[in-house]
Amino acid sequence: MSEIFERIYNMTAISNIIAEPQFLIMYALAFLLLYLGIKKQYEPLLLIPIAFGVLIANFPGGGMGVLGADGEGLVHYTKDGVEMAKNVYEMSLPEIAHDLGIMNFIYYALIKSGLLPPIIFMGVGALTDFGPMLRNLKLAIFGAGAQFGIFAVLIIASYCGFTMQEAGSLAIIGGADGPTAIFTTIKLAPHLLGPIAIAAYSYMALVPVIIPLVVKLTCSEKELKINMKEQDKLYPNAKEFKNMRALKIIFPIATTTVVAILVPTAVPLVGMLMFGNLIKEVGANTSRIFDAASNAIMNSATIFLGLSVGATMTVDAFLNLQTIGIVVGGFFAFGLSIFGGILLVKLFNLFSKKKINPLIGATGLSAVPMASRVANDIALKYDPRNHVLNYCMSSNVSGVIGSAVAAGILIAFLG
Repeated sequence: MSEIFERIYNMTAISNIIAEPQFLIMYALAFLLLYLGIKKQYEPLLLIPIAFGVLIANFPGGGMGVLGADGEGLVHYTKDGVEMAKNVYEMSLPEIAHDLGIMNFIYYALIKSGLLPPIIFMGVGALTDFGPMLRNLKLAIFGAGAQFGIFAVLIIASYCGFTMQEAGSLAIIGGADGPTAIFTTIKLAPHLLGPIAIAAYSYMALVPVIIPLVVKLTCSEKELKINMKEQDKLYPNAKEFKNMRALKIIFPIATTTVVAILVPTAVPLVGMLMFGNLIKEVGANTSRIFDAASNAIMNSATIFLGLSVGATMTVDAFLNLQTIGIVVGGFFAFGLSIFGGILLVKLFNLFSKKKINPLIGATGLSAVPMASRVANDIALKYDPRNHVLNYCMSSNVSGVIGSAVAAGILIAFLG
């Protein structure tokens, strides 16, 4: 009887958890992310799959954790009690599924190949309306200013023990775009994909916390009360586009062409973003593929991306000083990007009669439309009549393009 109980005990994960209590830290992290996604409703479509991926990856014996390859492409695993090491890039997909498990199959087929980030960008483009930006093109420049955090942290991280490739992957967190961070990391530092993806999506989910914090530290009450509609009445735009539909169709085509010529490495992201937007703006003739891109394909890609990225966060991959450095550096990248947009607005206001509310600069991130909603809520607290949502969306959607271009620049110089 004692032998039966011993076999039952060995069958469970209890002995492994007792032997390595650090698993409990990973469970706590998963539960925290689930709480933020479910209770606080911070990016639930992304945070809940990622959190559940973290949870299932850290049950010993479950075989759901993603095994990262070392610098030579080798993955180390145990099969039938025998320690093995194989070059994962020489293994067939069925072999990966059989030897390493289904989550590794999803990860290496869809994530490590670089397939899902551009697919998600196509869905983002299909869900994005560039109208507010096209109506206020001058405000789009603040989306570029918000990329300051990326390049500032790149320099800082390179002096803190990270290689330039690792620093670039860390810095792109400042763009506040999960797919962009994943795509850049795959190209530059694939061994850091797990912690960088978790940090990027976690800080995106914490936009309602981080933006108010940075704004409070850097903006005065007088600046936050600047009413954009009153400024428009005092200093109206000299020109207005009459045929907005034609402009919306031309814009994705022209943007893709310009980016492809100037920063070819950004085309996988920007091109797919603009393609998704184009099929949205064309209208009825492309309604079926627009519906697929913005719903079925986008949702399926999000599920696989979230679960497999979360599954990379195993005990060995997460509980180390490098990961802590990524979490801390990612926060600074995020905060500095918000500050960069605000700073550009402040500089603009020094030389312009028409004043800009610094909240518009704070939304130059790629976190659409959450950043704009948060900024609008802050403005309404200071003045119930000061609705800045549409103005914030101008810099917010331009930030999507800006972060993708910044990623292309990093890949071109560091890849």
